[in-house]
Amino acid sequence: MTAQSMFLNGKRIYLREVRPTDVNETYYRWMNNSSITDFLESRFIPQSIEKIREYVTSKLGDTENIFLAIVMKEGDRHIGNIKIGPIHWIHRTGDIGIIIGEEDCWGQGYASEAISLLTDYAFKTLNLHKVTAGAYGNNLGSVKAFEKSGFVVEGIKKNHFYFKGAYVDNILMAKWNKEF
Repeated sequence: MTAQSMFLNGKRIYLREVRPTDVNETYYRWMNNSSITDFLESRFIPQSIEKIREYVTSKLGDTENIFLAIVMKEGDRHIGNIKIGPIHWIHRTGDIGIIIGEEDCWGQGYASEAISLLTDYAFKTLNLHKVTAGAYGNNLGSVKAFEKSGFVVEGIKKNHFYFKGAYVDNILMAKWNKEF
């Protein structure tokens, strides 16, 4: 890991841009593994390496979406991605989405560390007023990661998502910039 490769530096992880060269067999496995993509809308469409690389390339230089790799400092291992976007510059809001693709990294605090790093950047550098996130009601790991990062439940859309034969709630979460 070089200082130039880090965009946001945390305790155990750093965030950097997702690069087309990151799209490899591991990334492909993440995006086509139902246990990893269970709560992602992308799960409905099989993902090819070409389509994933096309998506990653489309986000480079995008001023309304900041798409970052979550990389463990130890071993320089790419374990997931986090995005803020779309960013609404007039209202100064943005929505955060995250995936931890390496299942052995689940439940170890990497998601909440990444969320905290990106939220801090959103408030202090991008001057956003509010960041939001949504989670399937039964995605307890995601809800906990956002709560650990200071997000609060802002609302619940009842029976919003069709999930494995039943409807589940959409948990709406948010965190406000205390500077405003």
